Amino acid sequence: MTQAPTLVLGMGAAKAGTSWLFDQLAGHRDCHLRGIKELHYFNTALHDRWALQVRRIEARVARSVGALRDDLSDWLAVLRHNRLNLRAYAGYLCKGREGQKVVADFTPAYGLLPQRMLSRLALLPDVKMIYMLRDPVERLWSNVRMEAARTARWPWMAGLLARRGMENALSGRGPSWARSDYAGALTRLDRAIGPDRLHVMFYEEMTQPTALARLAAFLGISDLSVDMGKRVNGGVAAWLPSSMRARARRVLTPQYEYVQQRVGRVPAAWHGSMVGF
Repeated sequence: MTQAPTLVLGMGAAKAGTSWLFDQLAGHRDCHLRGIKELHYFNTALHDRWALQVRRIEARVARSVGALRDDLSDWLAVLRHNRLNLRAYAGYLCKGREGQKVVADFTPAYGLLPQRMLSRLALLPDVKMIYMLRDPVERLWSNVRMEAARTARWPWMAGLLARRGMENALSGRGPSWARSDYAGALTRLDRAIGPDRLHVMFYEEMTQPTALARLAAFLGISDLSVDMGKRVNGGVAAWLPSSMRARARRVLTPQYEYVQQRVGRVPAAWHGSMVGF
């Protein structure tokens, strides 16, 4: 019998390096991560969207091969319970594990969960949570560019859709705006789980040796050796007008101020966006 692993939930924020970090941990000898990064299990349970998730995974199974197809098929079996089943969830995460200390589910949308659900997750044995932050303006712009790339019918449309998406977000509309609320997400997390089980990281510092050492100590794993050149989920290239960038800085001022107060500092790379606060 091996000791039960630590369950690590990557809570967000979207476009703040969660995919990169998931890939780094997936290659670590002390971690056992399945092939699906974002399981969306707890937000599916919250909104009772089991049938929708089953259809989505069935479609992915149909167009996948090899180990990923096997992982998707295993996950489909969990979803077909049509209810929250933590034994099945843990069984999926641990299948194939050979004594590794960590299993993980990196779903940035978990950062949007209400406090009542986060408090339930905090009751899971040996669970730890990671919340990643990125310069609020840069994160928002990256998020809307990613959404534009997904919806544009032709490449030349992506830049136009990105700027339209930014306008919607700055007016308080769309999913990108909800994911910009660091203050709300961290307040809910702080109330739901103790500080010894919540680790906050900055996108701009995540490859620095000191940041990696702190993360390894938090997870209880050996030192992390990362691929410094790997880039994942890059958005479409698009120009953000200076007037819109200035407006984004004004609108997101409360987020910069909250992080400064909550963490006690911000990365040097954020200072340019904070000029004039």
